[in-house]
Amino acid sequence: MSEAVRFEGVTKRFGSAAAVKDLNLTVQSGEFFSLLGPSGCGKTTTLRMVAGFEQPTEGQVYLDGDPVATVPPYKRNVNTVFQSYALFEHLDIVGNVAFGLKRRKVAAEEIKTRVAEALELVRLTGRETAKPGELSGGQRQRVALARALVNRPAVLLLDEPLGALDLKLRKEMQVELKAIQREVGITFLYVTHDQEEALAMSDRIAVMNGGVVEQCGSPEEVYEHPVRTFVAGFIGISNLMEGTIEGDGVRLVGGARCTADVPADCGDGTEVHLSVRPEKIWLDEHEAGMVLLEGTVAARVYVGTTTQVIIELSPGAQIVALEQNTHRSHAENRWEIGERVTLGWRPEHSLVLR
Repeated sequence: MSEAVRFEGVTKRFGSAAAVKDLNLTVQSGEFFSLLGPSGCGKTTTLRMVAGFEQPTEGQVYLDGDPVATVPPYKRNVNTVFQSYALFEHLDIVGNVAFGLKRRKVAAEEIKTRVAEALELVRLTGRETAKPGELSGGQRQRVALARALVNRPAVLLLDEPLGALDLKLRKEMQVELKAIQREVGITFLYVTHDQEEALAMSDRIAVMNGGVVEQCGSPEEVYEHPVRTFVAGFIGISNLMEGTIEGDGVRLVGGARCTADVPADCGDGTEVHLSVRPEKIWLDEHEAGMVLLEGTVAARVYVGTTTQVIIELSPGAQIVALEQNTHRSHAENRWEIGERVTLGWRPEHSLVLR
């Protein structure tokens, strides 16, 4: 597989502040690749360097294997979809989608054909004469996407394009975006701070923090096997419990001891975090060989399909368990505040992080 985008030792400074630090990253052709992280982590700056709106302070950005430092934005074979959509309100849908092709002086018949194909792809056939003001948020987002795809870029850059949509429409558009990407086969470089969005759509995810990529891998890798405490805490919910290595396990603050796969470079007394995902924890049934702890139900949060049960292991030490609302579908069947419980998880779900 060929490379679509490559960052080689890229650093971007604004004054004395480094927004991106020594970035080395490759995005493969045809890949749906997401840059995920909190506000200010450098993900949008990284995207803007690919588009040509920003230039690296150090290092080099490559597109299709070629350095692009001297290539202006309008000559790069990329297009950008922004959160604001930036549609021309005085033009109808066809006019908006065809705008870039007309600027490039593409033949009228080819414009007509390519615009029709793009509108069919985003399911807007039949709305050609509508103005942006007549469209819903989801439809406006589709127009912006069609306007970018019609130019057939090598890489499509998407900067939080679903951020302005309501939750239900966001989830629908996640499915549609991924389906469109598969159909057209264009490389998508996607920026988001929404962990669920990145997990749902991406082939690979680069988790950024403070201008640095903390981890890069498939959605399953970064969720199930985070290599840093930041990644474990940022993606989904994770119980990060402080402790020290003791033999083949971790002695938690508060006294409890948990069996875990201890890294080779961690000797007795090494300070670590033990990470366990809430959905891996069992509250009412246990198997032989499980890690077992006792605690008291401190709170519960009902969120529809699941209930978060917050358990106090010792003063100041809490753990969150997640239960599906199946056999405990009524409030009177759920755990009571103050109730003593035994919680357990399989040892392989204990992750030790330095």
